[in-house]
Amino acid sequence: MNKISHGQELFLSRLRRHRLIVRLARVVILVLFLILWEVCADTGIIDSFIFSSPSKIALCFWEMVTDRSIFLHIGVTLYETIVSFLLVTLFSVLIAVLLWCSRKLSEILEPYLVVLNSLPKSALAPLLIVWLGATPTTIIVAGMSVAIFGSIMNLYTSFTTVDREKIKLIYTLHGTRRHALFKVVLPSSVPAVISNMKVNIGLCLVGVVIGEFLAARNGLGYLIIYSSQVFKMDWLIMSIVLLCIMAMGLYAVIGVVEKLYQKRY
Repeated sequence: MNKISHGQELFLSRLRRHRLIVRLARVVILVLFLILWEVCADTGIIDSFIFSSPSKIALCFWEMVTDRSIFLHIGVTLYETIVSFLLVTLFSVLIAVLLWCSRKLSEILEPYLVVLNSLPKSALAPLLIVWLGATPTTIIVAGMSVAIFGSIMNLYTSFTTVDREKIKLIYTLHGTRRHALFKVVLPSSVPAVISNMKVNIGLCLVGVVIGEFLAARNGLGYLIIYSSQVFKMDWLIMSIVLLCIMAMGLYAVIGVVEKLYQKRY
């Protein structure tokens, strides 16, 4: 076993101290913000009816935990987000592979993918409701629509920028295009796929919330739009906070997958 030198120990010590300082600073900023928010609401500096307060939000959350209604809303949004994310990942990889296999097809479809990716996805949601009805399927498709076109373009670009010399080597050894795909292109593009997943999980959550605004009776998006209509600001801000926590958790899960891949390969 190699012995760590004094310089390496010093570097690792500084690195650990840096990470500790960063984590503590994040916690301190959050705590100070919550305290300032609470004090301003209690003293009347801000209108507690409009801006609510951390204590009111916590009390509202606890009441919804007690009657278990919050678990339904969180579960619905989480389910729709995960399903749309998995479908986006699957279809974007399959379509990107298809485009890589057929250069003519990629040249034909490229302008359409660019246009669809640039289109504001909130404009598609009412159309999806007319086509599919106000169902969970509509919300899942809305979540997919936000991420899938950009994901296809990014993955296809990654596939086309793989090391040409490795592909030439496959062909030199009398390999086929299928061998080049499975031996070079896909393995080399795994980091790009994971990076794409980290972006898509947030985009799918955004699309699901947009869909829930228009076509849901449950979910955090529905809770936000309903609470804004009846001026229950505690519910509204609590739902936004829960969405932030959900986004952080889902992103962290993808981060764990990335670290496991890096350790293995």
